[in-house]
Amino acid sequence: MAIDELLDEREQGERVKAWLRDNGLGLVGGVVVGAALFGGYHYWQDRAHAAAVAQHAAYQSTLLDIRSGDLDKASQTLAGLPDSAYSELGALQLAKAQVEKGDRDAAIATLEVADGAQPGVAAVVQQRLARLLIDAGRGEDALKLLAGASDAVSLEARGDAHFALHQTEQARADYAQALRELDSAAPQRGLLELKLSEVGGTPDEPEVES
Repeated sequence: MAIDELLDEREQGERVKAWLRDNGLGLVGGVVVGAALFGGYHYWQDRAHAAAVAQHAAYQSTLLDIRSGDLDKASQTLAGLPDSAYSELGALQLAKAQVEKGDRDAAIATLEVADGAQPGVAAVVQQRLARLLIDAGRGEDALKLLAGASDAVSLEARGDAHFALHQTEQARADYAQALRELDSAAPQRGLLELKLSEVGGTPDEPEVES
């Protein structure tokens, strides 16, 4: 091996040692931080899984309480659930049982605290709550709840709220729009057309495909 090559290797070695002295702590720190992040991610995953299992168990417990008729206990269990699909589904089941028991006001209170964490379930909660409010003579509250209605079911419910408040023109507009949102073969068209006729509207003729 040539002397100059040996010197180059020694020089390179010294440079590596110097770099490690200057940056070794940061390098070790980076490894430690990386390991901590990796461990933290798995810790978070484990906690999220445990939380989901606990929520599912609480939801199942709520259903068992409802089936056994212990609605007060079901309500307490439901109150301990964080906002999630489980809490909203549980609220729907509990409200249904409360209505069947004749306690409409309790059902309204149950649905009012369901925050709508899951959009798909939240729409159903909103629609059922609106109908209970209408039945309770709280049409104005139902209208506020359905202010942004765009699907057929919500539009029909908003039309019902207007009808209950003797706001015929607004009810007619909502029923007509709800019909436009429905498929021509939808089973609920018949009742909706009757509602529209009752407020002086005329259902649009269905389009005939050529």
